[in-house]
Amino acid sequence: MASTPPNTNLFAAIDMGTNSFKLLVIRADPTTGRFLTVDRLKHPLIHPLSAATTAASLRQFKQIIDSKHIPPSNYRIVATSAVRESPDQALLLNHLHQTLGLQVQVLTGQEEALLIYRGIRQFYPVNSKSVLVIDIGGGSTEFVIAESDCVHFSTSLKLGHVTLSQRFGSVDDVASLRDYVRGVVRESGLVEVVKRYGFDVVIGSSGTIKAIEKAVFCRYGSEVSDVFAEFDEFRREWRFSKEELRGVVGSLLGGEVEGVRDVFFKRRSGFIVAGAVLLEEIFGLLGIEEMEVSGYALGEGVVAEMLAEVFEGYDLNANVRWRSVMQLATRFNNKERMKCAALCAAIAKEIFEGLKKLTEVGDASLNDKDLEYLEAACLLHTIGQFTGKKGYHKRSYQIIMNGGQLHGYNTEEIKLIALLSRHHRKKFPKRGHNSLEGFTNEAAEKFRVLCIILRLSALITQSMPINVEDIELSHCHDGLKLEIKNQSLQSADMIDAKVQTKKELEHFKVVLKQKLTVEVCTNTSEPFG
Repeated sequence: MASTPPNTNLFAAIDMGTNSFKLLVIRADPTTGRFLTVDRLKHPLIHPLSAATTAASLRQFKQIIDSKHIPPSNYRIVATSAVRESPDQALLLNHLHQTLGLQVQVLTGQEEALLIYRGIRQFYPVNSKSVLVIDIGGGSTEFVIAESDCVHFSTSLKLGHVTLSQRFGSVDDVASLRDYVRGVVRESGLVEVVKRYGFDVVIGSSGTIKAIEKAVFCRYGSEVSDVFAEFDEFRREWRFSKEELRGVVGSLLGGEVEGVRDVFFKRRSGFIVAGAVLLEEIFGLLGIEEMEVSGYALGEGVVAEMLAEVFEGYDLNANVRWRSVMQLATRFNNKERMKCAALCAAIAKEIFEGLKKLTEVGDASLNDKDLEYLEAACLLHTIGQFTGKKGYHKRSYQIIMNGGQLHGYNTEEIKLIALLSRHHRKKFPKRGHNSLEGFTNEAAEKFRVLCIILRLSALITQSMPINVEDIELSHCHDGLKLEIKNQSLQSADMIDAKVQTKKELEHFKVVLKQKLTVEVCTNTSEPFG
């Protein structure tokens, strides 16, 4: 029996932390640099940590990795503070190697901080801002000061929510906890370094900071703290202020109703007080007024580093761009429109890649970036419908152009995506259309090619229920043929689809200088044009 080939587009990272072990599995798209989370698994730890419990946890993670056929070159295991500070580090690593054949990279505090920053850059649009990164772990807190690709400073302080809880208790001795944190931070020289470099934005990561952000979002301590379940995640601000943090700390230290903290923070409830007080002290010492929160951290940083090694020219900003597109699309599209927009994007990708493979694309030369713009426009072309269908294509254009929500794209790229969304319906823009003013001839032709692909994809999505697997683009005797398999399409729908598609096929012939025939394979198949 032939063995299953390795799944070279799957990557995994195992983070051996102080409070838990985490497994992250992602699927990478080598053409775009984007990755999609396939699986997450977290094992809470019981202290003190033993070789047996460590091996049991990693054995389960390794079984998952093997079941997905991820090659050894595509996964990495890193250990942080707990293993870094352990006197039995060598014995533990040897045990894991002998029993499971696993190699563990024990990160220095500085290496950990740099990988966290790399992970954050997959989530948050850093651009040219001066960034202060803070990541609170179980045994240490990492700090990074950076600007784009340049890291000015990184350090790790032995201040973790687990170790502080063990030392000072949950809420027993908060005054001593505050004094201790202030002493460690001041003695480290961090305050002076931060003053010297300054920062434009502060970004927090890790479970503790994400838990505080969720508490702020859900108004923890009030009577409406279940609001989180009623809103989509993309509507969250992913930030909180100094005053909001103070409010969460006050609720945690005040007279809470018994059991409320355990229900809300779950397994983190025993450490959240120390973590929140620690962060409040850091805010005060470093003069922080507001913190952005990253959903990504160390695990995504490890994955990003592997992707950069495997894929030449890996685009570090691809995930930030795509996340901003998805966030904008989800904010204005309901579930039904989002599903249609995603199908439109999938159909457009099939047509785009088919054209690249089969023929010269008119006077335009298309590349992977053009596909990214096309997919973005497909996902965003219906966002204007949130106030109704009349003139929604114009509202979609205005939201994209004026919202300031597409991060990682320059002004010209945003305009291109907005114009594609604007012209996906109604009149097809001629070569000299005033909306294309400022475009070079090549850029204008490229726009028209992408536009006709979007218009066709949107029409197909609207007029017939299909799956993207049911579409195939091929050569035929007089040009190209787009074959759509749909046995359930009724005669009346066929007639309507023919009428709507006819004009778009004429535009296709003018722009791409080739005839396209659309054939829907039903019980009575016949071509559209």
